[in-house]
Amino acid sequence: MQYRRAKFPQVKSFDGYDFSQVAFPDGYGVDDLKSLSFVDAAQDFVFHGQTGRGKTHLAIAIGSACVMAGKAVRFYTAAELALSLAKAKREHRLEAVMKDIDRNDLVILDEFGYVPIDVESARLLFQVVSGCYERRSMIFTTNIEFSKWGTILGDDKLAAAMIDRIVHHGRLIEFGGSSHRMDAALMLGKANV
Repeated sequence: MQYRRAKFPQVKSFDGYDFSQVAFPDGYGVDDLKSLSFVDAAQDFVFHGQTGRGKTHLAIAIGSACVMAGKAVRFYTAAELALSLAKAKREHRLEAVMKDIDRNDLVILDEFGYVPIDVESARLLFQVVSGCYERRSMIFTTNIEFSKWGTILGDDKLAAAMIDRIVHHGRLIEFGGSSHRMDAALMLGKANV
């Protein structure tokens, strides 16, 4: 039931995940991440790197491990959540949607910055981040550096306040290397020659 409620777009796990191109902050590593202790501590992560580097895979693997450990998790794309919040506000259901988000131990916000968000939706998204701050963990996956978040949200001050809440008890994890999907596509292309 918890797994279905999480709404992961596909099934992923730590099995076979290649951490060789993942740069962790000093004093923190793979075993710390897999321990899931950051969830109990309400700490956040920003997974930053170009498209196809394994950010979403790792976020889902963490979410799946949390569900198996009995924790409540909810996965959203940033665009999906922004649209859902705006619609809920128009339909006077925003409080119910926020309460549903509050029931989670971990909220995963995937593809942050891939689609610009209008100012009203950005403010609603900020309410989610503020509501989670020091109470539950969030994982953001993004290919946008912090200095450009104001452009995505349409408000530099709002972006600064959001970043402040995320990084206060959070960690930035950089994903390098080449695109896993491009590598796979190239291998398929060579196999078909």
